[in-house]
Amino acid sequence: MFFARMPTVLDCVRRTLTRHDLVSRETRVVVALSGGSDSVALAYLVRELEQTAELRVAGLAHFNHQLRPAADADQRLCETMARSVGWLFVVFREDVAVRARRERRSLEDAARTARYAFLERARVTLSGDVVALGHTRDDQAETFLLRLLRGAGARGLAAMHPRAGVMIRPLLDCRRRDLRAYLDARQIAYVEDESNHDVGIPRNRVRAELLPLLERRFNPAVVDVLARQATLARDDWRWMEAAAEALSSDVCRHEGDLWTLDVAGLTGAPLGLRRYVLWCAMTKAARGRPVSFDHVEAALGLLGPDDGGASLDAPGQRVERVGPDVVLRSRPRGTVGRAAPQRPNLFRFPLSIPGEALLAEAGFAVSAELSLPDSMMGLDVPGFSRDPAVALVRRDVCGKGLAVRNRRPGDHFRPVGLGGRKTLQDFFVDRKVVRADRDTVPLVVDEADRIVWVAGYGIDEEFRVTESTQPVLILRLRVLGGAA
Repeated sequence: MFFARMPTVLDCVRRTLTRHDLVSRETRVVVALSGGSDSVALAYLVRELEQTAELRVAGLAHFNHQLRPAADADQRLCETMARSVGWLFVVFREDVAVRARRERRSLEDAARTARYAFLERARVTLSGDVVALGHTRDDQAETFLLRLLRGAGARGLAAMHPRAGVMIRPLLDCRRRDLRAYLDARQIAYVEDESNHDVGIPRNRVRAELLPLLERRFNPAVVDVLARQATLARDDWRWMEAAAEALSSDVCRHEGDLWTLDVAGLTGAPLGLRRYVLWCAMTKAARGRPVSFDHVEAALGLLGPDDGGASLDAPGQRVERVGPDVVLRSRPRGTVGRAAPQRPNLFRFPLSIPGEALLAEAGFAVSAELSLPDSMMGLDVPGFSRDPAVALVRRDVCGKGLAVRNRRPGDHFRPVGLGGRKTLQDFFVDRKVVRADRDTVPLVVDEADRIVWVAGYGIDEEFRVTESTQPVLILRLRVLGGAA
């Protein structure tokens, strides 16, 4: 009679490595070794894979957080283990509690940051290609539950990925109990972290109380179910990332401390994608400050048709509706809790042809008139007016209507003679326009919001009159209360 062989933990690791293409025969692996059962099992499983030429071991790396009385004993066990298998061993000690106080962050966050920074240094020191971490299927289920309880979306519920840069997780499909059985069968020693019994730590409470309750009262296979849900969330997240990257390239412009999003392009996308693209932009503008679901929902409220001039404060930034765009203005560190600097009033007025727009806020008026024989006296056509307060532009390129407004974040145009596009900000700098005056310079724009004329400074190449037979529109700038 034939009996199928039960898969072993080594089979499980092989399957994970293959399915996610984590290593090859030439991959040099650094094993992150804490001394606990998971990482010790990982080291011996990787050793077996090296013996069958499925990968190469670069060495072991141990980080001593100096948080527990037994931390030095853990380090000695790891050193002994490295000597027993003949592997290179890198160790680093840091008082993580001191770091946490100094950087004003949680102990868990400080420990994670310090540990991952060390592992990257160890990888370089040992000439490794990847660092193998000992996270298991149980860890995945715990992470999923923790993030679910905190209110995460697909990105958070994806939990731990098999690969994150140079970090790989070969044990992500293995149960912790199977790894301990593997070690016990071989009489391999490992340490038990006494802090794992502290249920004041959220992860430990999930491990010691919530998961056993779910297994006992709801589903004995709940760990596998939650791990599979993390996989599904991860697949959804990968699709969302790709779609959001494509949409962002179309609707989002970034210049310095400004992120400008086109409202029409954004609202044409599904709500979930819209929300994620906005979250990504807000997270970049926040420069490290956390952006929550509520912050994004508030910003989504600015996408409506009647929100011109509306604004709100979000972590590290000011979010405002400016005409057809939503603009995120990053605020420097140290200004949190202070009032955002006031911007000059935004203005936009229609300009009839013929007609005149009075810009009381800026102290100017801009007029437009069709060219007539007597109105062309003293003007150079084809070419330019000798008067900077007068511009000659092609009427046939201007479309059906014009408007006059002041500048918006991300404005750009093609100044005549430059041979390429230039941001309005750089144009003002080149022309030495005083910073305080830049928001009051009138801009004549066409129906597509393209800059036709930066009043008093220059026109866009697209609208330049090049032949006397072309229909001409004359634009004039005058100071209110006197001649220009």
